[in-house]
Amino acid sequence: MLSRKQLIEQIKQKKSFLCIGLDTDLNKIPAFLHTYPDPVLEFNRRIIDATHDLCVAYKPNAAFYESRGLQGWQSLIDTYQYLPKECLSIIDAKRGDIGNTSDQYARAFFDETAGGMGFDALTVAPYMGHDSLTPYLAYEGKWIIILALTSNDGSRDFQCLKTDNGLLYENVIQKANSLAGADRIMYVVGATQGQEFANIRKHAPDNFLLVPGVGAQGGSLAEVCRYGLTADCGLLVNASRSIAYASNGEDFAEAARAEALSLQQQMQVELEKAGIVRE
Repeated sequence: MLSRKQLIEQIKQKKSFLCIGLDTDLNKIPAFLHTYPDPVLEFNRRIIDATHDLCVAYKPNAAFYESRGLQGWQSLIDTYQYLPKECLSIIDAKRGDIGNTSDQYARAFFDETAGGMGFDALTVAPYMGHDSLTPYLAYEGKWIIILALTSNDGSRDFQCLKTDNGLLYENVIQKANSLAGADRIMYVVGATQGQEFANIRKHAPDNFLLVPGVGAQGGSLAEVCRYGLTADCGLLVNASRSIAYASNGEDFAEAARAEALSLQQQMQVELEKAGIVRE
């Protein structure tokens, strides 16, 4: 388990708040890897080996593994077990269901003795209410990362609906903050939301934000930092396709490292500007 304090220490040590998404698609990985017993695991291992000193978190997306049945599930378990322990391990599963079902999802992803995986954090959908979230919080030291304001085109269909108490996503944050503190709850906020980060910080001043959308989706790292950085950094910026698929040749791991290094260097500049780390 990686605590908030340990995560902040990693950010300062590596001068990075990079999260690398492992959305590993058999149809996109280099062809030569298909000669290995588990091409997905081999791809993930090489990406991890090439980048672990440049990032503070890894985030496999469960859909890319579940879609492959038993073999995919085993790839996910083996990938989890290969992740470096100093990095925050996030399973991007976006689960959201009634309490007894959430109990089982939590067991699958948090209880290593039961399901072979003990991720530090899990993304969750909050729209079934507090009793769909609390089962995950029963696992001491584990994080939930709640969908708040996402980066997809349809995000405003529901998340920005007006209520008597503000926008719907603001209500989500306010309610979730009553369940646990900033050492247990993070929020997903898309990099494409720009200045909306300033409003997010009014409602979640201390929580870490998991930020997809930088890289392939075109979000601005500088803008995210301008409105979202806190004294403890408070950001985990995720890049998936731009790193993992920087090359589809035998040099894919080296290309992934080069892309990750470029982002890490940009993050270091932002951390230095904010006084979080020194040159």
